[in-house]
Amino acid sequence: MIHRSRLVSQFKKMVEFDSETYQEREIADYLTDELKQLGFEVLEDDAGHRLKEKLPEYGTAAPTGNLYGFLKGTTGSAPILLSAHMDTVKPGIGKRAVLDERGRITSEGNTVLGADDLSGIAAILEAVRVIKENNLPHGDIEILFPVAEENYGKGSQLIDYSKIKSKQAYVFDLSGEIGLAATAAPTILSFEIRVKGKNAHAGFCPQLGINAIEITAHAISKLKQGWVDDETTVNIGKISGGKQTNIVSDECVVAGEIRSLKDHKALAEWNRLKDAFEGTAAGYGGSLEIAVEKQIEAYEISDSEEVVERFKRVCRSLGLKCSTQYTLGGSDNNHFVRGGIRGIVVACGMNEVHTPNEFTTEDELEKSALLALGLIREGN
Repeated sequence: MIHRSRLVSQFKKMVEFDSETYQEREIADYLTDELKQLGFEVLEDDAGHRLKEKLPEYGTAAPTGNLYGFLKGTTGSAPILLSAHMDTVKPGIGKRAVLDERGRITSEGNTVLGADDLSGIAAILEAVRVIKENNLPHGDIEILFPVAEENYGKGSQLIDYSKIKSKQAYVFDLSGEIGLAATAAPTILSFEIRVKGKNAHAGFCPQLGINAIEITAHAISKLKQGWVDDETTVNIGKISGGKQTNIVSDECVVAGEIRSLKDHKALAEWNRLKDAFEGTAAGYGGSLEIAVEKQIEAYEISDSEEVVERFKRVCRSLGLKCSTQYTLGGSDNNHFVRGGIRGIVVACGMNEVHTPNEFTTEDELEKSALLALGLIREGN
């Protein structure tokens, strides 16, 4: 029942909105109108205003909140929540969708396409449109289109989950073959360590200085980076320091992240890293300024839980090969689960994301819409 050409047309139209993180105003207005036309009650929360007050990178953009839509069901079935985020990564200004004769959709090559996550939004809208057009029975449908997902889910972190009726959620925001779902995701800790030394002339009296770059290098040499076990990674991603080649560096800044499928392991790795820097700095007579933030918290959904079983039943009914896996990437679902909603993240036709090579296909968009339709209809 999916209207394939309509689905593709809407996807291409949404691609043309400039919706980089913190610039979601235009697409939010468009989606508000679309949801209202489909009969949803639509609310936009104050997340945009709160983020704009807190984050300098928000700039002068118009504040945009998370969109919540509610459609009253026609049956007594339990409510279901479907979600996909509105923002895209850079470069995402001036996007255009190009459809070739094989049904492959790409950008023009100088931007991302935005299939992450417009493919999910398009699938959800088409599924609901089919239900409305054909008067198909359904339980209450809740939709969340969050902002700022690409910055550790900063938008969904601010949602008031006490207002959500659903206990199960399907987040359309995963690469891979349609029928794949992620049922576990990591804690992510981001950190910045500012190493403080003492400057001195490097030629005349280097012995009077404390070299912050040397402290940093020595501390990093004590660390294991990359995979530290089969579910945990550590990475120093940025280093900057020094003023001139003839001055002993009095400051060096490092920034990085830790990811683990187990929250306690992420925290343990942070303590090891912090201890390495603190011990090294003390040995040299230097000091540290440390900032760390838990961006998202790990979760795991068992394959035996109903939210996964429902997904499996729908995949079987559609003839899709069904599989589950963990991911070391975060999503809005991390915050959903922490908010008391048992959710999984499902593949929805996004490939080579976060690059100008990103693409989707007509077939993938149609399968994704069929999946959304099946998840809503299951049990009705």
